Amino acid sequence: MKRNLMNDQENKTDHSTKPEDRIRFSQLAAYGAGGIIPIALFNIAGILVGLMGNISLGLSAFWLGFILIIPRLWDALSDPIIGHFSDNTRTRWGRRRPFLLIGGILVAVFFVIMWWIPKGDTVREWFPSETGFQAFQLSYILISLLLFFTAVNIFEIPHGALGMEMTTDYHERTRLFSAKSFVGNLFAMSTPWLFAIANMEIFKGTGNEADGMRYVSLMIAALIIPLSFWWFYKLREPGFVKVARQEKTPFWKDMKHAAGNRNFIMLTLTIFTLAMGFNFVQLLGSYIPIFYVFGGDKVAGAYLLGINGTIWAITGVLAVFPLNWISPKLGKRNTLTIAILLMCLAQLSKIICYNPDYPYLITIPTVLLSAGMLFFFTLGSSMVGDICDEDELKTGHRSEGSFYSIFWWFIKMGTALASFVAGALIVFTMFDETQVTKVDALQGSIRELRKEVQFRKEGKPSEGNMEELIGKTRIRSSELMSHLETRSLETIKSKEHYQKILQNMKGVNNRLSIINASLSPDIMDKELIAVENEIVPLTRQTPYTLLMMRVVEIGLPLLLSIFSVFFVLRYSLTEKRSHEIKDLLKLRNMERLKEEV
Repeated sequence: MKRNLMNDQENKTDHSTKPEDRIRFSQLAAYGAGGIIPIALFNIAGILVGLMGNISLGLSAFWLGFILIIPRLWDALSDPIIGHFSDNTRTRWGRRRPFLLIGGILVAVFFVIMWWIPKGDTVREWFPSETGFQAFQLSYILISLLLFFTAVNIFEIPHGALGMEMTTDYHERTRLFSAKSFVGNLFAMSTPWLFAIANMEIFKGTGNEADGMRYVSLMIAALIIPLSFWWFYKLREPGFVKVARQEKTPFWKDMKHAAGNRNFIMLTLTIFTLAMGFNFVQLLGSYIPIFYVFGGDKVAGAYLLGINGTIWAITGVLAVFPLNWISPKLGKRNTLTIAILLMCLAQLSKIICYNPDYPYLITIPTVLLSAGMLFFFTLGSSMVGDICDEDELKTGHRSEGSFYSIFWWFIKMGTALASFVAGALIVFTMFDETQVTKVDALQGSIRELRKEVQFRKEGKPSEGNMEELIGKTRIRSSELMSHLETRSLETIKSKEHYQKILQNMKGVNNRLSIINASLSPDIMDKELIAVENEIVPLTRQTPYTLLMMRVVEIGLPLLLSIFSVFFVLRYSLTEKRSHEIKDLLKLRNMERLKEEV
């Protein structure tokens, strides 16, 4: 590695961006804002749908993982088609901008549809059995995700390709993709905070966070649609004049050509292996703060996830500045290697920082991981642009859409595999989602009772039958008790854990047994508050589950990072060669202009 670093330094040349090559701030801001869709919204769908489907709707983690792999596979397969179509589009507005407008609007629409899973008495009549109803929910999630990810692709592939042709300068290209990462990570903080916001009573009412996300999604759509028009009208395509006369090429010829570029393959495999490692365990990163650090307290866990997401976003925003300082000094490949080492260090630090006694230590690996990923993905996209320049010098043809789409094809295939593996890993850890959803149901009944008690205290007309609400609460408590007793008999290694949980459950049942409609509102409210406090620990998972979650979440990314380093050290397009390519392309274009004159 030391020799490779020396070779990179020998191949570097002093280079400062010329004034005419610098991108105006207005273009930089408009392009950077496009990072909201592929970075923030893409992550929101990937993380929260799996998390809420499991712990909010009670759907099997295995089957969620299985259906999540299908949109990701389609997502990956559609990328090259969209990239090729974008390369061969010719309109009065360019070949990329129409996709930004249409794709952005579709993303907003399908993001809302994704969270409005039909429910209620009518749906229950259509699917009376619990198995049938869950199959319906899984089918709805599958179809809505297929539509959403297709819309993201329609926007993102042309957007990424546009970034490669907005500038030919080696370092200015990194600056442009840094702006995209900057804004995308800024909004990526919404991933954990959306979970916390959806948990607010104003959004979820007497339901849970899945109900709250219905209304939160409408606010996000109201932001994305105006931005889509801004991107369409503001961004420019400086290379379109040259490619407008470029001959259109067949799909498979473009794919074969891009796949035959050695530097492109080495770069893509580098990104693929590392991204796959972290995608395998991305979902577990949401479970651990809730169920290990806070013992199943979703509200406290959601708050920590929110803080963690904010720190992630702030780090991602600030990391743009050292990236744009380090990369010109060390070269893109060495900076990419530093990014991988940062991410490995982040994983190792989790051994100490996952600590229930000091929950906020979790922010340390977050800072390291956020910086590493910002370096990693920003440089990856920038380096694809350098490869496109090298390819143009050889062939005289620009195919940014094809290269960029194949680059993301590999990453998304890894993400698709990871979606399935993540669900399987959660099943492997023996996580009990039924326990969590039954506790949720009991908490919902308690909230309904407290709401009714509040009406009585304020002298308002009753909205429900107190006796029926008390009866429903006791039934849900009995169902939870029965489930825990069954699990304690099935799980030999965790008997002590379940005995402790069952002891807490008996205390809840005892309190509920003395609650009746004749109690005064003040006494009943006091008892219900006590029950609410005693319910939170009932979601605690077994020690084996919590241990395996941590082992898998830390170990898998470390293992695949080794392969990632192996591939990056075989990438050979140096900074010196990139500058030579730029000068040769400029000379060729000048000669063509003279010939045309």
